Amino acid sequence: GLHRTYPNVITSEGVVGLEHNKWSDKVSPQHDLTLPFIRMVAGPMDYTPGAMLTANQENFRDIFNEPMSQGTRCHQLALYVVFESPLQMLADNPSNYRKEKESMEFLSSVPTTWDDTRVLEAKIAEYILMARKKGEIWYLGALTDWDDREMTVDFSFLGEGEYTVEIWQDGVNADKHAADFKKVIKTVNRLSNLPIHLAPGGGWAAVVYQKNK
Repeated sequence: GLHRTYPNVITSEGVVGLEHNKWSDKVSPQHDLTLPFIRMVAGPMDYTPGAMLTANQENFRDIFNEPMSQGTRCHQLALYVVFESPLQMLADNPSNYRKEKESMEFLSSVPTTWDDTRVLEAKIAEYILMARKKGEIWYLGALTDWDDREMTVDFSFLGEGEYTVEIWQDGVNADKHAADFKKVIKTVNRLSNLPIHLAPGGGWAAVVYQKNK
């Protein structure tokens, strides 16, 4: 109803977003995992994700002039799939993005509007695994709270044939150094079930497209 009544409204704030890390510790992974079930029900939200300087729970500090986010690098990447905002942005210093080519491969490709949305698995304030489609390409995002977590991606939402999946996943040291991540490429089909591991405060992001297209 909101989109039909006010089609000119692209997004709105009204949310405790990433900038609050400058002066508090309230924007935690649990906070990120609560928003999809409450504020986001009311429509798109201008949370301003995209921190490249990330910290685990022990190392986080609220430093106004050198802000960081809580959780892993892949947690930040996955927010672009989980959180909806047609006027999306990159919250960090441009210099930091120039240093992070592999992260920008994902951020520069992820759409801001969607044709289809599937919530594959979720529990409020604990975890979520979501798939969104734009055209013929699927984008997936998973988030967890401060508990590390094993999840399984069920690709039964795909069509026939084989698909390439490009994955950005928490690195083996992400529980100690939150910026640690790894990019991998796999082949899946609609019968595939892919186990994934999320570090504490972690995330997982992927782009899925049909082979030979």
